[in-house]
Amino acid sequence: MIYLDNASTTEPSENVKNAVLDAMKNFANPSSMHRLGINAENIIKKACENSAKIISVHPGNIYFTSGATESNNTAILGYCRQNKKKGTHIITTAIEHPSVLAPFKILENEGFSVTYLKTDTYGLIDLNDFENTLNDNTIFVSIMAVNNEIGSIMPIDKLKPIMKQKAPKAVLHVDAVQAYGKIPLKAKQWGIDMLSASGHKIHGIKGSGILYIADNINIIPLLNGGGQQKNIRSGTENVVGIAAFSQASEDISNYNRAYVGELRNYLKKGIEENIDRIKINESKEETQAEHILNISFLGLRSEILLHSLEMHDIYVSTGSACSTNKPMPSHVLTAIGCSHEETDSAIRFSFSENLTVKDMDTVIGALKKEVSNIRKYVRK
Repeated sequence: MIYLDNASTTEPSENVKNAVLDAMKNFANPSSMHRLGINAENIIKKACENSAKIISVHPGNIYFTSGATESNNTAILGYCRQNKKKGTHIITTAIEHPSVLAPFKILENEGFSVTYLKTDTYGLIDLNDFENTLNDNTIFVSIMAVNNEIGSIMPIDKLKPIMKQKAPKAVLHVDAVQAYGKIPLKAKQWGIDMLSASGHKIHGIKGSGILYIADNINIIPLLNGGGQQKNIRSGTENVVGIAAFSQASEDISNYNRAYVGELRNYLKKGIEENIDRIKINESKEETQAEHILNISFLGLRSEILLHSLEMHDIYVSTGSACSTNKPMPSHVLTAIGCSHEETDSAIRFSFSENLTVKDMDTVIGALKKEVSNIRKYVRK
């Protein structure tokens, strides 16, 4: 099997599987005062420390959730509803993940004024446009660190200084799902007020994620009841998922970014040299995440190519897995100016350190064969 859909989800590592088994033995409620409960609580404390290191923050500002969708919704809805009296203008981009765009649409229906920043053909916002959009009524900005479909890296470190000048009341939320552990993230230094990440994108398990919340940020929690995690996220903690996130965070701290970049470039070059009529949908070299490669194979439908590659035990994606059941063109590719044909024929390859150059040669050979066959059939 050659698995190239790591931006959708990753295979749990052996270390994570072992951590899950160990956590299952510590089955007690972490709120219990006896020794078994304290053992479970210690797993959570260690997880806070491991995840805090990745984004350079204090462990006490880490909250565990069921994943980035919950984290994003909690940050966006929780903050804006709590602080509506401060202002009603909020900002995001046109290429955010659906778990960001959907709560923004909810707030828009509740009376908030929303600005959806456009991007250029590289999937990047213009900082001058961003500055001009800010005003005294702006209270919230949410911009993803790395786009999940094309891998463009946003200039997150440059946002807060502009916000302090033009919209001093505004806070900054970052969806860091595709960035966590894979590119440098200095949340406190960069002025990030809230940050979301997901465990199953870094070889953890599904159902685990974090939300970083800086000091002095007040939100209305989505879940209420038990008062766990300082009342931010009530409910008995998912110790197994948190243990998996902890181990995955520890492992991802040694992520070999250069190696993954070599694999991406090797596959990209091989496709360029062996297959004609393609369009590479990517950012500039210096703002391109190494683990995502998006290519349009003109003259065919991406779904057909996906299933053809599956016959070779090669697994890829047609875009965001959260939207694959919806017969709609990618809002990301549309936003960066791709035509309908380019959007309809786009395949996303997303990499991990588990892959090899030999795997890339196999993929290139399979693509060369299947693209040619499909195009012949389409022409008939």
